[in-house]
Amino acid sequence: MSAIRLLVLGAVRQHGRAHGYQVRNDLEYWGAHEWSNAKPGSIYHALKQMAKQGLLFAHEVAPSTAGGPPRVEYELTPRGGDEYFQLLREAVSAHDEKTDVLSAGIGFIVDLPRREAVELLEKRLAGLAEWRKAVTDHYVPEEGPGQYGHIGEIMNMWLHSADAGADWTRGLIERIKGGAYVFAGEGDPFFGVLPEDEENPYATDYVHPDDMR
Repeated sequence: MSAIRLLVLGAVRQHGRAHGYQVRNDLEYWGAHEWSNAKPGSIYHALKQMAKQGLLFAHEVAPSTAGGPPRVEYELTPRGGDEYFQLLREAVSAHDEKTDVLSAGIGFIVDLPRREAVELLEKRLAGLAEWRKAVTDHYVPEEGPGQYGHIGEIMNMWLHSADAGADWTRGLIERIKGGAYVFAGEGDPFFGVLPEDEENPYATDYVHPDDMR
């Protein structure tokens, strides 16, 4: 899975309707341009592609006073909403996705009901346990990586990664079970976006031609 689709759909959904610069500004505010492929060009490309695919409505609004074409605002279609939640559930529950996908999933996890979030994380935990067992079927941790020469360090790394991932996931599950955060149906969740008139301290200098009007 590519994190960009989930990130863009989630950012648009938080606004209801959003133009490309708003989506880009949110993702940069979240630092997604540092830990994922959510670079400005990728964001605008994803918006246009998902509009073509029927996942986003593209509304032309506010014609430019300079005589240029109108700015485009995007809104999730029903299909786009279904796609968003499918990607979100996969990102939270999968044990073998890249860190950027998991990060995107955690960023939007409160859009799910609390119980479902826990169930998906428990599925991730089970996947990590199966992965760890698959490694230890061939590699004996007690004997150390030297049993396979330096190649054993790869399996040693996998085990450490599985153990660290499981430990973090168990901690998150316990925090959610303990009442942390506001999930779907519980009230107003944390809304991590900047007001329109507030400067983004993490913004890049790139300006897309569609927003230069």
